Amino acid sequence: MLAIAGLIALGACSKSPADKAADNVRAAADNAADNIEAAADNTASNLQNQATAIQNAAENRADAVRNAADNRADRMESSNRTSGNHH
Repeated sequence: MLAIAGLIALGACSKSPADKAADNVRAAADNAADNIEAAADNTASNLQNQATAIQNAAENRADAVRNAADNRADRMESSNRTSGNHH
């Protein structure tokens, strides 16, 4: 097994300049592709965080509207009771 590994390593050393250049092109393209994937992952994560923040803000606003309506209705009912207007 060690002899095979040595022959493979030796074969790698005897690559032509064109083969070495082709390997460099492949490696550079692989690095560029990895960077594109990482950027896409980061963008997706950022968008998900923004969507969550928007959803939370909307839920908080909806809760505030409901609470304000409940408070106003409670005041109206309380005012109606204290003024003696019972139906």
